[in-house]
Amino acid sequence: MHISAKDLAALIPADFTLGVATAAFQIEGALTEDGRGPAGWDVFSAKEGAIVDGHSPAVACDHYHRMPYDVALMKQLGVDSYRFSLSWPRIQPNGSGPVNPAGLAFYDRLLDELLANGISPMVTLYHWDTPLALDDAGGWMNRDTAYRLGEFAAIAAAAYGDRVARWVTINEPATVSTNGYTMGLHSPGEALMLNALPTVHHQLLGHGLAMQALRAAGVPGEIGMTNVYSPMVPNSINPLDWMSAGLMDIAQNRLYADPVLTGQYPDIIRAAKFFGSFDHPDEDMEIISQPLDFYGLNYYMPTKVAVGPGDGAVPATMAEAMGSDLSAAGNGATPFHVVAWPEADITAYGWPVKPEYIGVALKEMAERYAHLPPVIITEGGASFEDIIVRDKSTNTTFIPDERRLKYLSDHIEAALKATAPGGDAEGIDLRGYYVWSLLDNFEWSAGYNQPFGLLHVDFETQERTPKASYFWLQELIEERNLAAAASAAVAQAASEEPDTAADPETPVSPDDGVTTSGATA
Repeated sequence: MHISAKDLAALIPADFTLGVATAAFQIEGALTEDGRGPAGWDVFSAKEGAIVDGHSPAVACDHYHRMPYDVALMKQLGVDSYRFSLSWPRIQPNGSGPVNPAGLAFYDRLLDELLANGISPMVTLYHWDTPLALDDAGGWMNRDTAYRLGEFAAIAAAAYGDRVARWVTINEPATVSTNGYTMGLHSPGEALMLNALPTVHHQLLGHGLAMQALRAAGVPGEIGMTNVYSPMVPNSINPLDWMSAGLMDIAQNRLYADPVLTGQYPDIIRAAKFFGSFDHPDEDMEIISQPLDFYGLNYYMPTKVAVGPGDGAVPATMAEAMGSDLSAAGNGATPFHVVAWPEADITAYGWPVKPEYIGVALKEMAERYAHLPPVIITEGGASFEDIIVRDKSTNTTFIPDERRLKYLSDHIEAALKATAPGGDAEGIDLRGYYVWSLLDNFEWSAGYNQPFGLLHVDFETQERTPKASYFWLQELIEERNLAAAASAAVAQAASEEPDTAADPETPVSPDDGVTTSGATA
């Protein structure tokens, strides 16, 4: 069971954003159309064995051609906001130099379509689709890529700055560094292990340079960045497990959040001579730690950590879902490993479902960062295998994704209660929750085998079918809007009520336009 939509709506503060999110490479398709340049992911996904079942992103959800229809589905859903990313190689094919007018025009149309339907745009500048020319020059191992992102931000600001309500500079740098450069599971497929550390600093510098460019252009929209956050839980009372969880916390969470929110890397990083790759000009940290208008937090799950390499870097179910046997990475190559939660429900990705830990994540953020800006959950959702039910008598299709529906309900409820007065993270100004994702899509190395969408996509016909979770979110938004309208009506009536008690000498006539039941004047 989960809280009713009406009761959950009653917990939602005024001005709290309910939105949906996607990323360009995962939904657009049209990889070779209208002047788009190649991305590193184009090449990586074509490598044998890189993507589960050899799935191709060439068409994906065909959003490039079906964008108006997808916006209409968002309008029907009733969301406040849509978070999407700009395809860097579609707008700037080589990652530097000339822009592609057709690419600019596509997002012009998208923004206008959203605004015409009352949907506020949140734009992510970089969601992993690095132009191939930059990947060939070293990608995020190359400091120059940070400056190219700053240049791209200036292009986006000039084209779209008047219409974007919120900007995200960069999405999940932790995932880019870990999966793309440390373990080789994502593009560009480099398994550099600790030698991948320069990618951390260069991405954060890119974030800072993008912020500078947006602010120099005077965009009126709010600016922030987004990183994934996972609370780290020791597997046992063994002190080595606690130490391992602490190190994992630094590597996954604090390594990215501390520089942005405090202006310096964690002490252990700065103290260890091994991390000489973090030597940088002093002004870099000033660029990286510019004040944010909001901090974007992607939350999916907690992580349980044990000392030693174990049987693999992650539990077998997770490795299988990712399409990779990670045993090599965990066989003597790592000092600790991720273990399963035996008592927890798991998603199709092998991720534990632990909604209470979103409150832990928010509490940890509140305790660590004294000057934390407003927080937005910029992604939250779950992959589950969907069952399609067809009613032959009415020729209709229904997808009863109760587990996804419950996941979303439980996590939104936990986040709202944690940040409400008296909650564990009451000091956090929580401004919104974006569901990942609007559409089933190309889920990176997992291909099309991990559906996160509120809308089912038939990848052969491109037909979109709303799931039960879509209708639940629609109901939640309707209940929220009804409650807000009722509150506004009460406030308006109170402001218009004549203050007869202010003058006790004023007589009150029984015939002042007030009628009794059935009476007429």
